[in-house]
Amino acid sequence: MKTLLLIGIGAGDPEHITVQAINALNRARVLFVLDKGQTTDDLVRLRLEICRRYIREPSYRVVQVSDPKRDSATPSYTQGVEDWHERRAEVFTQLIEDELADGECAAFLLWGEPGLYDSTLRILDRVRANGCSGFDYEVIPGISSVQALAARHRIPLNEIGQPIRITTGRRLVAADLDNVVVMLDAHCAFEAFVDEDIDIYWGAYIGTADEILIAGKLADVCEQIKQARSAARERKGWVMDTYLLRRRPVDRPDSYMKVRS
Repeated sequence: MKTLLLIGIGAGDPEHITVQAINALNRARVLFVLDKGQTTDDLVRLRLEICRRYIREPSYRVVQVSDPKRDSATPSYTQGVEDWHERRAEVFTQLIEDELADGECAAFLLWGEPGLYDSTLRILDRVRANGCSGFDYEVIPGISSVQALAARHRIPLNEIGQPIRITTGRRLVAADLDNVVVMLDAHCAFEAFVDEDIDIYWGAYIGTADEILIAGKLADVCEQIKQARSAARERKGWVMDTYLLRRRPVDRPDSYMKVRS
């Protein structure tokens, strides 16, 4: 039986990786690295740096393949994701069948947390449904950008006795604004709510040398965040950001918040 390890490697800081993840890395003889293209070379470099830092015996081999791109022009978002997952499943099947011998252990180094807005588990279900079933897999949790965001801003994710919602920019609505974490927001969806009395805690490239942090009343820092985000994307070719929106208590003064960048 072939074994796959889905290892959460954290939000960007190599020190985010857990002891459990380090032990899992040292079990793997093959490391699968999905390359998203030249603009995100630093994401590949970070994975390789983690391997160099934490794998005790350099007897592993790295298999690097191009990650299929999702067609953003597909009219139906859901169908576009389905098509993308099918193409990724074909890549995964080829890796499992051609690059992994029976009895061998391979690892996928997954950004953040494998159970939070990561498609790998769904794609492996698709791989099995398509007939490739001679493997088992384990999930090793990681530190997500959500946890790292809260730590870097030194805030709790939830208010006392209150729930927290995690969603995407595409699904953000006014009803969420009491306490919501937003991921995968390509279009600054928070801008639609500048007239609401809410605070924002925003971070990009969290845990890396390029980290940017801004917090404050949304109406006051919205443009600053947009400009910082745009400049970062122009400089690096990509941006990965996460933020928390929280409705302001009526007795909270504006001076309570400090902008950090």
